[in-house]
This record gives sequence, structure tokens and C-alpha cells, in this order.
Amino acid sequence: MEQLSELATLVLSARDALSDDIVSRVAQALSEGITLLDRLTRNEGLMRLLQVLDTPESQHLLLGLSTALSKMSRDIAISPPSKGGLAGVVKLAMEPGTQEGLRSLSLLGKYWSDSMRELHRTGGN
Repeated sequence: MEQLSELATLVLSARDALSDDIVSRVAQALSEGITLLDRLTRNEGLMRLLQVLDTPESQHLLLGLSTALSKMSRDIAISPPSKGGLAGVVKLAMEPGTQEGLRSLSLLGKYWSDSMRELHRTGGN
């Protein structure tokens, strides 16, 4: 009998908690979530990006990028600020990885520009 009383108290508490305001807010949140999902799935660029990110090559790139960002953050935090000047630029240019980094950014810029020109040439289709 005591368990039945506790169960009834639980049900009454749940009913009281589900006030019109809470139900309205939950319904609004669900509605906004569905609207957002609809907008995301209609975005062709985002859908294409998600397809590309799902490839093994992109997964390796993202893992490498996350590792590089973490290491870069640590290195910047423990290094003194750069003094600037031409000598600093020459020293930086001689460090391993600088040319690879510049080459990576250069290739990204090239392919991005080529893609943008092609999209504008074909009207984005």
C-alpha cells in the first residue's frame, strides 16, 4: 500500500511539473530543432562538406590538424613573443616545417580559388 501511495505521489508530481508553460517550451524547442535540421539538410554546401569530411583522407587531415593545433597552442604559450625583423623571418624560414606549412596553405588557396571560379563560371550548379 505504501508503494502505491509513493507511486501516486510520483505521478501527481510529474503531472504538476508538466505545466502548460513547460509543455509549451518543450514544443517550441522541438519545433525550432526541426526547423534547424530542415535548414541544415537543405544546405547543399554543408551536405557536400559533411560527405567530404566522412572520407578517410579527411579524417586523417582532421586528426592531424587537431594534433597540430594542440602543439601550436602549447608552443606559443611557452615561447617568448617574437622580436620581429628580417632576422626573425629568416630564422623562421629555416625551421623544419615552415615550407611545408606555406605549401599547404598555398595549395589550399589554389584549389579554393579554382573551385570558386568554377562555381561562378557554371552558376553554382
